[in-house]
Order: sequence, then structure tokens, then C-alpha cells
Amino acid sequence: MLMGDRDIMTEDQPTDVPPEKPVGWRVRLGRFIRPRRRWCLGTRLVVTATTGWLLFVVAHRLVSGRTSLWAPLDLIPPFMFVVVPALLLVVAPLARPVRWRVITALILTLVLGAGQSGINVATLWYTPPPAPPGAITLVAWNTEFWDQDWRTSDGNGYSPDFYDYLRKMDADVYLLAEYLYVDTSAGDMMASKWTADMALRIDKLPELRREFPGYEVATSGELITLSRLPIVGRQGLDITPWLPADQKQVPEVMRDWPTSYTVETLRTDIQVNGTVVSFYNTQVNQPPLDWRLYDGGSRDSNQYAHARREASYQALRTDIEANDHPVVLGGDLNTTPAMGMLRLLPEKLVDHTQALPSLYPATWTAGYGELWRLDWMFTTPDIAVHRYEMPGAAGLSDHRPQQAVLSVGH
Repeated sequence: MLMGDRDIMTEDQPTDVPPEKPVGWRVRLGRFIRPRRRWCLGTRLVVTATTGWLLFVVAHRLVSGRTSLWAPLDLIPPFMFVVVPALLLVVAPLARPVRWRVITALILTLVLGAGQSGINVATLWYTPPPAPPGAITLVAWNTEFWDQDWRTSDGNGYSPDFYDYLRKMDADVYLLAEYLYVDTSAGDMMASKWTADMALRIDKLPELRREFPGYEVATSGELITLSRLPIVGRQGLDITPWLPADQKQVPEVMRDWPTSYTVETLRTDIQVNGTVVSFYNTQVNQPPLDWRLYDGGSRDSNQYAHARREASYQALRTDIEANDHPVVLGGDLNTTPAMGMLRLLPEKLVDHTQALPSLYPATWTAGYGELWRLDWMFTTPDIAVHRYEMPGAAGLSDHRPQQAVLSVGH
């Protein structure tokens, strides 16, 4: 019997298929950067923006607060660390060939940047404990040149409501900064930078005794603390031991008032219900502000400011770490939540931002908006915060005051 073609049985012949070679990370990265098929413009833009922002956030976390060369980038509004990746997530689907890789990278930038953003998510669920009997009220405020209204045409107007505003807050302890005037004859602050010869020392003690009867007063440099509770110790923290050699000497123009150069924190020990509490009234030097890093003079100016800030933080850290009393630190740190300089604060201090009712607490007005938080309050764990607010400054300062109700040992 003849077999037709259809009846012929064939046996599959085994073929040797070579195993795929493992693909290394360099190859995978190359495929991401130079894909097999050309990306559209939208994909390229999304990938470029995502990669650039991820690299920026990683670099920021590594070097912020450690070098003056990065300092100008510290000045971006902190909420950008959340807003930028959130906006990129909206357009990430446009990068269809790599959208999941883009989304993963953006989620990573959100995780890395959330703590730098200043967004106070904890306020949504945190409720401060009720104040016990004996709780005290604290106000910490950068007054912006005391009661001088230096923005008037001649710079020599004065705010008649200044003391009324302070009294209305009815604090037991006031930590006040910029206890000085601007010498308008030395320069125009509206048209140029602040220089040391513009600082004009003032003596308002007679007025303070009249406006705040029964309060005790401590001063050092440009800082002043008022307390209706007994002051048992006072000390300006000298920053010069931590300054570089070329900054240790007090400039000639400031030698009539040397503490305005050497002191950025006033420590006042106050008796609170039988316990001595150390209140640190602080105004740290402004951060470097010059973006012209190509210019040697600008780099030197930024390095000068960075060194003073670092010295001020080191003076604070050293004194607080050696202090066995309960501690309250309040004032204008001139430092945003995104700035790495905050890492220099003592680890034993507690940040009470969660007690603020604001989702994005900002304290400094620039132009028409409040985009930055520069003012802070920290305590040791043996201080409880029962209320924490940042009311408006009624046009008296470009900084909001910090107002808090505290108790010791609760």
C-alpha cells in the first residue's frame, strides 16, 4: 500500500536555541536613554524633566547646607518639592513607551522631597493636648527694625500701634529680634543690600518699662527678651569661636556695638512654676542670596554668609547640648524646611510644626505672597505645646509672629 504525502509522518528535529545573555544595567539604561524606536516630543520632554528633577532632589539632599555654592538653589519655595513631581505625574501618561518607569521615578522624587516641602500633613489629624493650670504664653517675633517704619518715603516714620500690638498678644515671655533701627542716612535699603553701617543702636528700655510694667528685660546685640516671670540668668551666645579666621575680628564699623556682630542668640533662663527653663531667642544671619556664582565677589559674599550661619548653628548646638534645663528655642532661623542647615540643630529638640493649624505654614512675606517659612519653635521633650499659631503681623513686620501656649513637665 502506497502512502500519500499526507500520510508521511515527520518527527520534529530538536534544535539548539542559545540562552539569552543577561542584560546588564548599562544596557538597560542605554535602552531607556536611546530607545529602539524614536520617542515623540512629549515623551522626550517628560523624561527629561523627570530625570532632571530627580537628579536635583538627590543632589539637594546630599549637599544643601554644606556648601555656599548650592545655597542659591536653597531659595526655591519649599512646596516645589511636591508640586513639581505632582504636575509631572499628570503628564506622565504622555510618555507611553516608558510611562511606568517615569511614574516610578516621580514617586521616588515625591518620597525624597516630601520632608523638604514644608507641607504640614500632620495638622489633618493631630490635636494638641489641653493646657493645664500654670501654662504660659510665648511670643517669638522678628519685629523688622522695632517700631521704625523704614519703608516710608524718608525712612523715619514710626508705627504708633507697635506696643499695642505686642500687649494684645499678652505673652508671659516675648522673644523679639531686630531691636535696632535703620540709619537711613547711611544708605537706601530699598535700593541696595543691607550693610553693617546701616545698623543704628537704640535704647527703648524707658518705653518698655512704661508699656510693660512688671516685666524683666534682657538684651544682647539685636535681640531682646521680655518676661513677666523671674529672669535668673542671661547670656549672649558668641559665634566667633566657630567663624573662620578671616571673620573672627569685629569689623571696625561695628566696634562700638560688638555684640551686634558676635551674637545671634540670646539665652535667657527664666523661672517657670519652680523650674528653670532656658529660652533661646535667635535670629540667624540671612542665607546667601547672590545667584551670580560666575563672579568671584559674589561667591565670597555667599561664603561669608554661609560661614556665619554655620557658626550660629554650632553655637546653638554646643550650648543646648550642654544645658540640662528644659529648652525653648524660638525665632527667625532664616532657614526654610528645605535647607539642610537645620540638620545642625541638636537632636534632642522637638519640632512642634504638627500643632500648627496651617497645612503650609509660611512666616515671611516677599512681594505679595508668603511662600517661605523662616521662623521656628523647638523645645526639649519635657516641654508640651498646647497651642501654636502664627497670626498676622498687622503690617508691622515682614515676619509673622509665633504664638504658643507651653507647659513644663507634661
